[in-house]
Amino acid sequence: MSATTDTGSGTGTPTSTDTGTPTSTDTSTATGTATTADTGTPPVVHGTVAAGFEGVRDAFVRNFTERGERGAALTVHRDGRPVVDLWAGTRDMDAAPGGEPWRQDTAQIVRSATKGVAAAALLLLHQRGQLDLDAPVAAYWPAYKAEGKERTLVRHVLAHRAGIPALDRPLTPAEAADPELTAAAVAAQRPFWEPGTDHGYHAHTYGWLIAELVRRVTGVPFGTWVDQEIARPLGLDLWVGLAPERAERVGRIGATEAPVSPSDGPRLRPRRGVSEAYADPGSLTRRAFAAISPVPDENDPAYRAAVLPASNGIMTARALSRFHAALIGPVDGAPPLFAPATLDLARAEASAGPDRVLVITTRFGAGFMLHGSASPLLGPGSFGHPGRGGPLGFADPQSGTAFGYVTNGLRKSVTSDARAQALVRAVRSALAG
Repeated sequence: MSATTDTGSGTGTPTSTDTGTPTSTDTSTATGTATTADTGTPPVVHGTVAAGFEGVRDAFVRNFTERGERGAALTVHRDGRPVVDLWAGTRDMDAAPGGEPWRQDTAQIVRSATKGVAAAALLLLHQRGQLDLDAPVAAYWPAYKAEGKERTLVRHVLAHRAGIPALDRPLTPAEAADPELTAAAVAAQRPFWEPGTDHGYHAHTYGWLIAELVRRVTGVPFGTWVDQEIARPLGLDLWVGLAPERAERVGRIGATEAPVSPSDGPRLRPRRGVSEAYADPGSLTRRAFAAISPVPDENDPAYRAAVLPASNGIMTARALSRFHAALIGPVDGAPPLFAPATLDLARAEASAGPDRVLVITTRFGAGFMLHGSASPLLGPGSFGHPGRGGPLGFADPQSGTAFGYVTNGLRKSVTSDARAQALVRAVRSALAG
């Protein structure tokens, strides 16, 4: 791969206050020697990498040449500073070749990677003494004690142990956008298991639970609270509930099939039990993911404007990485978001083993997914959250590393995507080198 000065029109003007640049002077356009399956031309990758992280850029290019990437961005922070900041492809998944390019400030919906922001909101309220993780949810939200949920603790909600991953009556997309209706629905739901005794991924209900707790404790809607307390102080292009004036910043997502990549080795088929769970309309797996039904159009402005802390956060790769960097250390002179005790809480294993919803072994701390077979991160101390089909954000305190990957092409994967994992392996290799 050769490097040339990047003068491409794909460079946008970032609107965040994160203006730090990698320590190297390599502002290169990375062009792969292979060709992309979709366009037949090499990808043009804009951005910068610090010395020692060139292999991450190479892996990013291979995602386009070998794994069918259409548009994506990757940012990696080390000790609060970006060491990788790359973007390439088209802004919209359904764009024709040569369509509107992905720019540095292009944002995308990151699906369940939003759950890391939701978890951080509750942990910050706990850190400030406004919320007790060992208190019953009903202490803040009296209606929640209905149907045998009076012993559900706040920490059960964070660790996917609340027992209500699905609803007896799914909500329509319009209903899911109504915070009063969603709060009433989860409060009235009878748990599928005794809260606190087991865990299962709360794909949609997680966000409604946390949004209502934040509102009850602070008196402020979740999206507003995140904007005031996390996004603006850190200069993040991150929104849960997209305002119309931001719409032009956001690309269109779409489904895409995963081609077989030579560098990934043979493709493994999911276990039969997992496939059957997703195929069975009556399974808890299908019911959890269908808590909003019919499946919403994620490109619909009304869906993007809704505040869904489990699934519809919109952000840039730089914001996703910078958010996680701020959890573990100072960024641009600002102190870390998490005090040491809160950081320990986020990473302490609270749920582990067979997941009643995902039907695989998962590990969760206080809201964050932990490094494990379901979602490999950098190492045992890493924590973060994937988004279904591709996006991934996490932090690794041991190495001082934060990672943010966003894409407009979403796959069938749930917790581990081949493109994201190729980038994680490349970062791990760069750190080891």
